[in-house]
Formats: sequence, structure tokens, C-alpha cells
Amino acid sequence: MTVSVRAIRPGNRGDAEAFARIRMLALPYVFFTADSVEHVLARLHPDSHYTALLAEEDGEAIGTAQLSLAHESPEPGQALLNVYVHPDRTGRGAGTALVNAGEKRLAELGAHKVFSWVLDEPAHRVFADRRGYRPGSTAQFLRLDLARAELPPVPAPPPGVELRTVADFADDPRPVFLLDAECTADEPGDVDYVFDDFETWLEETWHHPLQRHDLATVAVVDGRPVAFTAVRTDGGTRYGTGMTGTARAHRGRGLAKLVKADSLHRARAAGFTEAHTGNDAGNEPMLAVNRWLGYQVCAQEVHHVRELG
Repeated sequence: MTVSVRAIRPGNRGDAEAFARIRMLALPYVFFTADSVEHVLARLHPDSHYTALLAEEDGEAIGTAQLSLAHESPEPGQALLNVYVHPDRTGRGAGTALVNAGEKRLAELGAHKVFSWVLDEPAHRVFADRRGYRPGSTAQFLRLDLARAELPPVPAPPPGVELRTVADFADDPRPVFLLDAECTADEPGDVDYVFDDFETWLEETWHHPLQRHDLATVAVVDGRPVAFTAVRTDGGTRYGTGMTGTARAHRGRGLAKLVKADSLHRARAAGFTEAHTGNDAGNEPMLAVNRWLGYQVCAQEVHHVRELG
């Protein structure tokens, strides 16, 4: 059997569906749909040189990869490459073929350092080690049975704090962008980002097809967002939070706990039965919030890096 690798064909629904299906099987803690795959292909900034790859064996799609340049980082030459193979099709060479193709393309684009998330499982870590990737920080995936869990009540907002939703800022999302940018700048990570392009944020994030602005809670002071949690759903009954952050001047007031709790209650009322989130393993304040809400760790990933050339 021969494994081949090719880029997803823009506008080809079958390619997008295959990519999303494999990703959801290999990494069920992060939501992908054909619509979200097509959105990223069409809307990511051209300076990222984003590419989605499929590995095929005799015409069957069995593996995926995403690669891009970290173009928003002040340090040039950094890149991202994430590879996931259908769990029933491992050991056939798809992972190796995808890594080789991805690294070749990134080297052509001038990348010299490649970061990759690797599931914290023996086979995956050995695969990365054999290809020269060194382990670094760890991130955790957490899950909550939203249908059965006893959610704690939403805390009372501090004086002067009002709870709204991201949807309330649809006419002017810039205040949400500014808060997101401030929180992203302080988020733990191996790659630093300068996050200052409002129009790109609108294209890539605000208009993402899995975003649910009506379920994303915002804490507002004097009409300005000061804490929020971003929400995506899988088009079914699964709900997930991504960035949860608080403006620097308002930290230490319990606002992250407040917005996450309120959003979870909104999600349950809307019929969602399963909640997912993720955290850097060293972000103890947010992990404490998630434990209070009832989340439990269900998997881990380890951030790896390799120097090209």
C-alpha cells in the first residue's frame, strides 16, 4: 500500500469533510467541521501561508496536517506543524509522510524552528522524538458532562460589573477584540504574538462558523468588556470554551470564574450536553476555576520543537 500526501483542494467539500472527520477521530477534544476547515483555508491571513494536507492510501484519506508560519510573532522563522492520523490507520507511514511534506514546505518558506503539539501518549512521543522534536510545555484537555453535572451557581457579580454576551457587541466588536488581544499577549506559550490587526481578527475569529457569540459571556464595567470567555460548538450538542481572559486592571476579582460559570449555564439551557475546554498545565488559577466548575482532565498534549536545517 502506498501513502501519498497532497494539499486540500480549496472549495472541495469532500476534502474538507475528510479532514474534519479524521481530526475529530484523532483529537475529539477540539471541534472541526467541513465548514470550519473551509473557513480557515479561505480566511487565514496570506502571510501565514496556511496549508492543510491530507495523506491518502489507495484513495482513502487516513491522515491530516496543518502548517503555517507564525507571522504575528516578532521573531521571524517560526512555524507550526500539527499532524494527526486516523486512529485505525496508524503504522502505515502516513504520519511520516505528512511530517516530511510539512517540513519541506516550511523550509521553502524560510522557517527554521517548527513547533508541534503531540498527544501525551507513548507512541506519539516516540514518533516525535525519532524525528528530532524536543518536548516542552504541556497542555491539558478537560471535559464536563454538562447533562448530568451539578453546576455551581453563577457567582454574584462584583459591584459595577454587568454580565452580557459577545453577541451584544455585534454592531461594534472592536472592544471585544481589544480585550482578546490584551489577554492573548499574556497567555502562556512558546511563541510570542503581536496581536494588533482588527480586520484579520474579524475574518479569522469573529466570523468563524463554529463561534457562538450568544453563549459567550462578557463582564462589562462602564460599558467596556473587562473579562470574557470565547465559545465554539460542534454543530451538535458539544460546547467548548477557548480563550477565557480578564483585562489586567481587573484581575483578582473572580471575573474569569464568573464568565465561565454564566456561559456554562447558558449552554446547558440551550441543550448542550458535553463541555470541553483546555489549559496550559502551569496555569493553576484557570485550572482551579475549571475544577470548581466540575471539569476533569481527559487528555494531554506536549508542545514539541525542532530546529530545521
